[in-house]
Amino acid sequence: MKAKDPIKKPEQTPNRRKFLKAAGAGAAGAATLGFPMVSRAQTITLKMQGAWGAKDIFNEMAQEYVDRVNNMSGSRLKIDYLVSGSVVKSFQVQDAVHKGVLDGGHQVTAYWYGKHKAASLFGTGPVFGANAAQILAWIHKGGGKELYRELVQDILKLNLVGFFAMPMPTQPLGWFKEQIKSADQMKGLKYRTVGLATDIMQNMGVKVTQLPGGEIVPALERGVIDAFEYNNPTSDSRFGAQDVSKVYMMGSYHQAAEFFEIIYNKTKFDALSTEQQAILEYAAEAANTSNYALAMDNYSKDLQMLINEAGVKVYRTPQAVMEAQLKSWDEVLTTLNKDPFFKKVVDSQRDWSARVALYDLTNTADYRLAFNHYFPGKLPS
Repeated sequence: MKAKDPIKKPEQTPNRRKFLKAAGAGAAGAATLGFPMVSRAQTITLKMQGAWGAKDIFNEMAQEYVDRVNNMSGSRLKIDYLVSGSVVKSFQVQDAVHKGVLDGGHQVTAYWYGKHKAASLFGTGPVFGANAAQILAWIHKGGGKELYRELVQDILKLNLVGFFAMPMPTQPLGWFKEQIKSADQMKGLKYRTVGLATDIMQNMGVKVTQLPGGEIVPALERGVIDAFEYNNPTSDSRFGAQDVSKVYMMGSYHQAAEFFEIIYNKTKFDALSTEQQAILEYAAEAANTSNYALAMDNYSKDLQMLINEAGVKVYRTPQAVMEAQLKSWDEVLTTLNKDPFFKKVVDSQRDWSARVALYDLTNTADYRLAFNHYFPGKLPS
């Protein structure tokens, strides 16, 4: 005969409602102990201005940085971004941030190299064989950011902190009335550029004028300049370069490794929490990828537009001109290296390039060979 199942006592029967209630209370308690409450403090808003005209794609790149800050900060930190001229002119951004008129700025160091020519080394320096991405790596891992801080805070006594983003592709030699086949053709030309590129081109016999992007085409139309460079096919075409010139010379050593400089008023920055400071710094690193992708997409499409729709003749800058630029760099550096700090920065970049560029140039595949294999005859001569 089958034995009967034992009868369970009432107190042994699980009470589902009590169990869930107890579990919920325990979980809530654990959450209270294990996770901090989300701050409900008032949002801190920073006012940032760029050095870029309203149509420039650089504003879109600045906004990508701003979006990353705003999205990562959990509504406790917000940047309001303004285009050039909203508060101050392009070349006045640094002074405005230093004085606290602006909380932040988005620009390039070449725009303030008049205060110390070493400024231009953090974006418009000599080319020892390393490209923009590798010099940006020098800033992060080769001592560059420490030298930048020394220049800005110790030497110039500026109330600023700064970060870098977006290794810019090589900037074209620029826009001319005729194809440039030799360095002699450039002698006597009234030419727009900025930073140490000014010294390099002047040393080659070029008459240089420094202008922000929005003033370039009007200056060409008035005859203030004969030729110019700015940065890339998208920025150049957006302010109408193709309407005043039809010859575009691509490739150059005058600005082959530039980046954006993102600056903040140091007093304002130091008052932020450690977490907020980290967001402002690391958002610059995050913007690198997005900025570069935006550049590759737009620069390539707009170069096609210039060739196929605007009737622009695109030429590769001849090697003879680039060799003349390297010689000019040598001569300019001989003079500027008399300044101890300038020389310290140059030597640091040279040592970094000797190691990093050697690795890269020894290892990198020949992309030109591959391109010509699949797209023969496409590259400009």
